[in-house]
Amino acid sequence: MSQARRPARPPAWWYDGSPPPWHARVVSGLYAAVVAARRWAYRTGWRKRLHPGVPVIVVGNLVAGGSGKTPLVIALVERLRASGWTPGVASRGHGRKDARTARWVVPGDDPTLAGDEPLLIATRTGVQVRVDRDRVAAARALAAAGCDVVVCDDGLQHYRLARDIEIEVLDARRRYGNGLLMPAGPLREPLERAADCAFRVLNLGVADEEALAAQAGFGEWPMRLHAGAAVPLQGGRVQPLAAFAGQRVHAVAGIGDPERFFATLRDAGIAVVPHAFPDHHAYGPGDFAFGSPLPVLMTEKDAVKCRAFAQPGWHVVPADAQLPEAFWVGLLAKLPRHD
Repeated sequence: MSQARRPARPPAWWYDGSPPPWHARVVSGLYAAVVAARRWAYRTGWRKRLHPGVPVIVVGNLVAGGSGKTPLVIALVERLRASGWTPGVASRGHGRKDARTARWVVPGDDPTLAGDEPLLIATRTGVQVRVDRDRVAAARALAAAGCDVVVCDDGLQHYRLARDIEIEVLDARRRYGNGLLMPAGPLREPLERAADCAFRVLNLGVADEEALAAQAGFGEWPMRLHAGAAVPLQGGRVQPLAAFAGQRVHAVAGIGDPERFFATLRDAGIAVVPHAFPDHHAYGPGDFAFGSPLPVLMTEKDAVKCRAFAQPGWHVVPADAQLPEAFWVGLLAKLPRHD
């Protein structure tokens, strides 16, 4: 893999137990002061929170990087709809071009304008998805369009949008790292911020998920990502993931933690040739010049950006978030009806 493709890695001291350098601690102290001042401004009412008039559920994380928010958003939207709600999704659309322009996202949109995660959500669920740097404006647009509940994909730190329920998503393998604020550690906000969230969802790994699940703390809900099929990007017969067992494949992942996807494939008995790309990578045909004609398996987030130039033998592996039934019962019970 060329240097240009290599995904950015978090500083080693975030997770390996080594002490952060002094300059990172200095900047972390300044960052902590800014975060505290901002939280104080919203808690005291000096800065106003704005509500769109329908319930708002924010799905986010305290740790920088991917943690599995989007699969949970998809599962949440589907469960809300099955329970009689008309959900819509608000997102900033990280990495999209013309980010200052708000837009509706529909299946088939240009992923460079819509954003990969919003396009994935719109394609999988069919619900209304609005991308806007101003999440209050996005939520209000969804409410005006007939949505009676807004799910905010990310935005735990976007305090201006008043919310009814907060869900924190936490990677079970990395958790909070060294527990320090950026850049000395991976935290966007202090650890005590987690206590404000109504639910904490623990995104489990694959190979060691049972061991991780046993370490779940009080009030942590385990989430497993089930990937059981491979869908050809050019259309055709869906195959069980087990059909690739014993084969070598090119595995492509441009997500927050590519190793999680590779581990999923290995757990299915597949011999993985890994190709990790930066999160939100803008793919082109040249990225797939691997030099060997093996099948290609990729995540859904990558697939929405590769369909336009997909080749035979390229497959997307959908992942479904699975949570205990008690989680959904508790969440729906907390959701207020705004009549």
